[in-house]
Amino acid sequence: MKTSGNTVFIPGATSGIGLALAQRLQAAGNKVIVGGRRTELLDQIATDHPGIEVVRIDTADGDDIARVSADLQQRFPDLDVVILMAGLMRSEDLRDPDFLDTATLEVQTNILGPLRLIAAFTEFLAAQPHATIITVSSGLAFTPMATTPTYSATKAFIHSFTESLRIQLADSSVDVLELAPPAVQTDLMPGQAQAAWAMPLDDFVDEVMTLLPDAIDEILVERVKPLRYSVQDGTYTQLMTALAHQA
Repeated sequence: MKTSGNTVFIPGATSGIGLALAQRLQAAGNKVIVGGRRTELLDQIATDHPGIEVVRIDTADGDDIARVSADLQQRFPDLDVVILMAGLMRSEDLRDPDFLDTATLEVQTNILGPLRLIAAFTEFLAAQPHATIITVSSGLAFTPMATTPTYSATKAFIHSFTESLRIQLADSSVDVLELAPPAVQTDLMPGQAQAAWAMPLDDFVDEVMTLLPDAIDEILVERVKPLRYSVQDGTYTQLMTALAHQA
């Protein structure tokens, strides 16, 4: 993917990886539109980062996605990159039947949200001379964390779906990339923003930006590779045990 001259929409980019990536992409010479649910965060982004467009979108709401996608396609006819950043991660105790409420919300956000966005934008992107869809999975798609079982499973779904999407769009103008982060110092989980076991956010985004120009399928920083290749490396069970006790 070329790293400048694009018009990029990133739903779920009001904080963390999404916002950091939005800033780097804008600085690299891209038009960037950030989407999110919380209007106060969107207003702050518009104030702090002149030139970044903001739009309110609830990626768990199919009608909202349809409304926003139609609006963006009209207002930004050169839109050619969509990065599906929105995600939700919660701990679950599967021995407690109340886990189902959390699981349902994560499935709506982490699976149905990206699917609806892909359905809303793919035909439009395929009409561009060149376009890119970037899905966002996780190292936990390949080596799950037992304390966040639904999150890990939703990211495994995203990986599998992305593989099929890439093949189905192979004859189109749309490239399909998958960004699989490790744990990064963000507020995705309580305490993660300061955790020693998480990768510093700036380091992560720096490395992603160096990988983007040559990316063909997966965007993997070095720190995520032990999780991505644990089965091949014979360390899957060891890493799953370590993740289950991570603090």
